[in-house]
Amino acid sequence: MCPAYDEAKNLPVLVQRLRTVLDALGRPWEIVVVDDGSGDQSWFEITRLAQEDSRVRGLRLARNFGHQIAITAGMYVAGGRYVITMDSDLQHPPEAIPEIVARADEGHSVVYAVRSKSDVESRAKVLGARCFYVLLNRLTRLDLPVGAADFRLMTRPVVDVLLAMPERHRFLRGMTRWVGYSQATVSYDRAPRAHGRTTYSVGRMLRFAFDAIAGFSAFPLRVASYLGFGVSGLGSLYLLYVLAVRVFSATAVPGWTSVLAAVLVLGGVQLVCIGIVGQYLGRVYDEVKHRPLFMVWEDTRGELGVEAGRGHAPLVGHRAVGVPFSDQLSV
Repeated sequence: MCPAYDEAKNLPVLVQRLRTVLDALGRPWEIVVVDDGSGDQSWFEITRLAQEDSRVRGLRLARNFGHQIAITAGMYVAGGRYVITMDSDLQHPPEAIPEIVARADEGHSVVYAVRSKSDVESRAKVLGARCFYVLLNRLTRLDLPVGAADFRLMTRPVVDVLLAMPERHRFLRGMTRWVGYSQATVSYDRAPRAHGRTTYSVGRMLRFAFDAIAGFSAFPLRVASYLGFGVSGLGSLYLLYVLAVRVFSATAVPGWTSVLAAVLVLGGVQLVCIGIVGQYLGRVYDEVKHRPLFMVWEDTRGELGVEAGRGHAPLVGHRAVGVPFSDQLSV
């Protein structure tokens, strides 16, 4: 299952490499490509590839819903016993799939593809990712493998459980780990991005990191409480000092510096705490609206969505667990 955003130049190469690898496995397969509101010719390439090979299926979302939602949309239509998720930028090598499938055949329900130490990304980005995983694992009980992204295999029971989770701020890496079952890892060498530039800016990565932490830990709320208690304790000590100076000294001079400092500190802490609570409250607000996770505009098989310009696309985003599936590999 491959989400795509402005990947028109990468998709033909990706599908060709996937065909070669999957045919060599000697088992039925399908490729699901989800166009997440691309602004280039990605959908044109997807439809062309689907016409050339009926085992390729394309979904076109009504707008850009985000990487994690696009992966979820592909999981909704993937009908295989094994479902593999991977990016379309060719940094996740299809040639690693046979080893991943072999590990699943050993009885593992989830197999993560973990980046090797010879990573093509900058040292700053690699160090930042490592720090994020270490921090996330300390704040939660996920114990995520360091270097594991969205290149993984999941068996049908795991996929069904993930689809039954209605949360909108999805961190699939953590959700997959939370599900449990037998999980394993394989190592792969991440290749440089073939065409285009990544859309994950520093701001988006920070929001993604906060979603991950807030989705599996209440630690930020505890930090707000610690700040409140800490500043209150300091304020109480300062109050005792002021009272002592007033009672036992004749040199007490009313001043505005200490008052202003106290007001600024207290005001800053209060704003930080309110902001943290507001983030959690905003997540709750998003969840209680019960809007579908995504909308499908077009489907190359004509089973979902409508042709462009012909009415409204049906809403998609809720699926019952235990739907029929075939004994094939969905990528």
